[in-house]
Amino acid sequence: MKIDKSIIKELSEYLKEFNLTEIEITEKDTKIKVSKNNLSINNQPSIASSNETSKTQNMSSKSNIKTGIEVTSPIIGTAYHSPEPGAKKFIEVGKKIKKGDTIMIVEAMKTMNHIPSTADGTVKEVCVDDGQPVEFGQTIIILE
Repeated sequence: MKIDKSIIKELSEYLKEFNLTEIEITEKDTKIKVSKNNLSINNQPSIASSNETSKTQNMSSKSNIKTGIEVTSPIIGTAYHSPEPGAKKFIEVGKKIKKGDTIMIVEAMKTMNHIPSTADGTVKEVCVDDGQPVEFGQTIIILE
């Protein structure tokens, strides 16, 4: 897969210009995501690229490859792992789930939206903490 470096450079410039932490562009089966690594000393942007099979490759000095099915948030809001505080979580790492099962609730404008799984699989990773804000299209879980 050939990546146009000028696109990455342009996206990196947008991060600085608009003081963003993350920007993503999708074209056909290629997705390029550029984000600032808040842990870095010099605050250089880290660059990731992925394709439709949900393989992500970090373009910085380390090669960090994630595989699996990414389930993303369909809305902006606050993610909750259970229907109410203290209740059993909808999902946990290692749990098998089916397409359509509720994996999380995202609260938007005081409305609790049940987020269904978009695929069958076993939960490999939960990518957001309980009570954490989520963006549209942000990966919330990864399935095997």
